[in-house]
Amino acid sequence: MRICTITVRAGSKGVPGKNLRVVAGRPLFGHSVVQAARSGLFDQIVVSSDSDEILSMAPSYGATGTVVRPPEMATDTAGKVPAIAHAVRTTEQRTGEVYDVCVDLDATSPLRTVDDIRAAVAMFETADADSLITGSEARRNPYFNLVEERADGTVGVSKTPGDAVLRRQDAPRCFDMNGSIYVWRRRALLEEQVVFFPSTILYEMPAERSTDVDSEFDFAIVEWLMDKRRDV
Repeated sequence: MRICTITVRAGSKGVPGKNLRVVAGRPLFGHSVVQAARSGLFDQIVVSSDSDEILSMAPSYGATGTVVRPPEMATDTAGKVPAIAHAVRTTEQRTGEVYDVCVDLDATSPLRTVDDIRAAVAMFETADADSLITGSEARRNPYFNLVEERADGTVGVSKTPGDAVLRRQDAPRCFDMNGSIYVWRRRALLEEQVVFFPSTILYEMPAERSTDVDSEFDFAIVEWLMDKRRDV
C-alpha cells in the first residue's frame, strides 16, 4: 500500500503565508494535493499542518485525511522528515493499515506533473533502494565551475577529481535537488528518519519543473510558468 503526505507549515520567513497564497487558481499547497489525487497511486493522501485553515481546506482538494502537526515539528528550525514520519504513523493508527511505500510531495513545488509522480514511484518500486529524491541537472558543476572560498579568502573548484576536467561535459553529472518528490520504504522512513541512504536513487526532472518557492522571485517564476500550462 502507498501513502502520500503533504506537510504544510503555517509560517514562512521568506514569503509569509506562502502555502495559502493563490497561484493558478489554487492555494499553493492545493496543487500538490490535487496532483496526488490525479495520480491514482495512493491509498491515503494526508495533509499535515499546524494551520487549522489549511487542514479544513485540504479535503476539498482531494486529501483523504489530515494530521495536526505538533508544535515542536512546526518551528523554523524543525526538520521536515520527522513531520512526514509522524503523519504516516498517525495515519496508520487511524486506518489500521501499513503503508509500504511512503511518498511526500513538497507543498512549495507545484511545477511537477502527475506523470512525474507516477514515473518516480514506478522507478522506486522497481529498484532496490531505500529512498528516492528528485532533481535537475546542476547549472554549476563542482568539478568544473562551482568554486568555494578557502580560509585565506582565495577560491578553488569545490571538488578536485583525479584527472583535470577541461570541459564541463567531461565532469561527473551533478544535480540540484528540487525537493519536489521524496519516496521511502516504510522501514527506512520510520526507523531512520533521514533522506539519504547508500541505496538512494534520483529521478531527474527538467529545470522548468524544478522551482521550489522560497522567495518572491520564485513565486514570480512559478506563476509565469503555470500560466502557460494546461494541466494545472
